[in-house]
Amino acid sequence: MHLLFAFFSLSLGAVARATQEPFSLSDEAPILSARLDSAIDNILKEFQTPGGVGVAVVRKTAQGTWHVESKGYGNATARGDKTTADTLFAIGSNSKLFDIFATGLLISNETLSPRISWTSKIASIIPEWKLMDPVASSESNIVDIMSHRTGLPRHDFMTPLDASPIDVISRLRYVRPSTGFREHTQYNNHMYTTLSHFPPALVNTTYEQYVHDNILAPLGMDDTRYFYADAVKTGRLADSFLREGANLTEDPFAQGTIRVFPYWDQSTKGHVISGAGGVISSARDMAIWLQALLEEGKNRANETVIPAEVVRKAATGVTVFTPVAPYPELSPEVYGGAQFRSTYRGYGFRTQVTRFPSENFGVSVLSNEDDLGLSIMESIKYRIIDEVFGLEAIDWPARYRTSRAKAIPPPLLARAKDAPAPAVPYAALAGAYTHPAYGTIDFCLFAENKTTGGACASLAEDVAAARLPGVIEPEVPTLLARWDTMVTTYLRLAHYAGDLFNLTAVQNYPTEVPGEFWVRKIEGLRAEFEVKGGEIGFSPIDVWGSEVPGPEGETVEERAEAWFAKVKV
Repeated sequence: MHLLFAFFSLSLGAVARATQEPFSLSDEAPILSARLDSAIDNILKEFQTPGGVGVAVVRKTAQGTWHVESKGYGNATARGDKTTADTLFAIGSNSKLFDIFATGLLISNETLSPRISWTSKIASIIPEWKLMDPVASSESNIVDIMSHRTGLPRHDFMTPLDASPIDVISRLRYVRPSTGFREHTQYNNHMYTTLSHFPPALVNTTYEQYVHDNILAPLGMDDTRYFYADAVKTGRLADSFLREGANLTEDPFAQGTIRVFPYWDQSTKGHVISGAGGVISSARDMAIWLQALLEEGKNRANETVIPAEVVRKAATGVTVFTPVAPYPELSPEVYGGAQFRSTYRGYGFRTQVTRFPSENFGVSVLSNEDDLGLSIMESIKYRIIDEVFGLEAIDWPARYRTSRAKAIPPPLLARAKDAPAPAVPYAALAGAYTHPAYGTIDFCLFAENKTTGGACASLAEDVAAARLPGVIEPEVPTLLARWDTMVTTYLRLAHYAGDLFNLTAVQNYPTEVPGEFWVRKIEGLRAEFEVKGGEIGFSPIDVWGSEVPGPEGETVEERAEAWFAKVKV
């Protein structure tokens, strides 16, 4: 028996039947039985998660009716509120499939003039679209950007916190590609931000309103939304948990200090995150979504909401995303429109929303933990799939424990006490640097318990008032800047040796104790300065993503992933 799947925003399966029966359970038997309830609870305990999961399963019976179950397990909030089928979760990149289907509906709209198609050039739809590579700029079509093959790497740091989709689209011309057009698959959220601008550009309505009116409302997904402010009013929004300071060497599943991580502040329509990752939903609504996907776009009244050809197009593989599977039960993955296709033990699926069209079965798992959420969701989904198809259960938590232990990054190399100094004095490196897409970063120098004055006074106050605990090491010359983007609040460059600095993206948040803060750090990155002809600049290193190697060149500017030039004063 062999089942194909597609994932990310969902997974999909098609089975080639062997002698084994497709289901080990009768139509009347519950899927989320006491046995599975216990297994799911044990998985949550194994991962030591402070949070919980919302689970939905759907199955079409021999009589053509739908068997639907949705449940919650574990904690929804730090207060100890239990997760239910109606707890609201941010579903992350599963949001992208709504973006693809919105695009497909526009393609199917016969009243548009001129009509668009899957091969329509992006430049013909959005005048502001332009890429640094002239071929990619003129030739990129809808299929290219939805399957991540424009040549652009992630460039996640370039998105301001208050950006609109058109702001991001207008910046893309200034960011460097890492491969040629259609040469390599590189996951890029900006492409789905671009797609989310189609409704404003083509039918003069916001993306979120278009999805609501044409997908969510006709399907009856009344508990699915885009805006944090709306979700929090329900009183059912889950907290998002993060583990701070865990000793992963001692225990890969260590809790450390449990923190509550804030949601994106999506309070306005047309938000930059909406298309790529803005949906907030519940397990109960995910059951409706699964049924619609298995019915190829029809709602529960058997009315077509999303044309079947659009559902099929989104599930069609375009690029090979994972050539070699990490486990023997899995297969290589191909990527289409916000979905991956692969197989699992002959059956196929993966990630948060999974469907098996040939078996008329689907499962969704939503988690509110940041660090281990994906591993938790996959472990629970695999356990449910094994139960449904009568397979011997695999101990996925044990596998993830082993793989996480192997993947623990080595600690940052300590700076030698006699580390060589940069080519110019540290004070000369302080100041403002600019990049046409990433914007301006104004660094203040912290060295020998002193900082530069003037505009740096507020930063010095943040450090002195413990709003940035552990960010400044007094013995290490450090450049610090306030930089509000989707992934940073501050940017820290701590000197390592010569013109090399350790780069850390920092976000700080208040704890439940008044006046106390905690910080989240993205570490393991570097930056390199260069002084040439009296001009100073720097480039971050390793921020493109892991899909391709960094650029090559004789000078730092030539091999820069993004070159920041110092502003002359």
